[in-house]
Amino acid sequence: MVTHRKVKLLDVARHAGVSAATVSRAIAQPELVSTETLARVRSSAIHLGYVPDGAARALASGRSMTIGAVVPTLDSAIFSRALQSMQLTLSQQGYQLLIASHDYSAAAEAEAVRTLLTRGVDGLMLVGAQRPETTWEMLRASGIAVVLTWCGSDRFASVVVDNEKAGRLAAQHLIELGHKRIGAVIGALQFNDRQAARLAGMRAALSDAGLDLPDWRVTEQPLTLAGGRTGCALMLALEDPPTAVIGGIDILAIGCIEEAHSRGLAIPGAFSVVGIDDIEMSGHIFPSLTSVHLPVGRIGEIAANCLLQNIAGEATRRVIDLPIELAPRKSTARVE
Repeated sequence: MVTHRKVKLLDVARHAGVSAATVSRAIAQPELVSTETLARVRSSAIHLGYVPDGAARALASGRSMTIGAVVPTLDSAIFSRALQSMQLTLSQQGYQLLIASHDYSAAAEAEAVRTLLTRGVDGLMLVGAQRPETTWEMLRASGIAVVLTWCGSDRFASVVVDNEKAGRLAAQHLIELGHKRIGAVIGALQFNDRQAARLAGMRAALSDAGLDLPDWRVTEQPLTLAGGRTGCALMLALEDPPTAVIGGIDILAIGCIEEAHSRGLAIPGAFSVVGIDDIEMSGHIFPSLTSVHLPVGRIGEIAANCLLQNIAGEATRRVIDLPIELAPRKSTARVE
């Protein structure tokens, strides 16, 4: 049997023409090394097939060079895009992203947080600000960097969007087009403060216009295309159906469009649909979906930078509120 000698840190140093201390610093604290030297060290490490000893590196630097992210679901274009932006930003500083999901379960989120803390992550990204006090206490006691996204809390740094405003913008657009009977197809409200805030915004805008959004014109559905179709079918089956619906996320709204098409309803001539999120698909379906644009990629990028700054001991803004706006397209029209 042929055995191969394990490539060591000293081998990388010799190949790159730098000291062993420089290689160690490039691995553990890349921000302290010049861009040129860092590139040379990484090139040599890849060429030689060098893999740092994670346990030894963590012991020496006090860091695991990993960040944990706990999201409600991985079956979502929104969270996937944010996680991709996080990973791109973190990888530039030598960090790896560890991902867990909880399927909108507070207990599952707590377990995911506990597992990632046990793994020694240097920071955590969480979605929303609705969780049991025991989970908040676990996060506080860990002493690591934490950033909240989408909805925030004064407990930790937060990168947020105004979800209530998103609901308002969607409803105001339909009101301006003359719609008075408006329905909402939203995700389950339990353990989902984003959907709850969007629904509150819809109701506030309608109330300001002297209209209402009664419970019987609101349906909670799984955050899927099928959920959107089911929700739309329920709206259309009402004795006095709405002339327009708002999807709590774009996927629900697209499902509504598909259901309306299957029934021969012209969109937007007979029925208008608005979404919230503005995912890439929304601009390419027929008709293109009017949606409230949320800067999802920026949420992931800024969340990663907040964690990196916190880990480095730098001060960060407590709450970063990102702008949102309506993206009008072809799925809405003035009611006849």
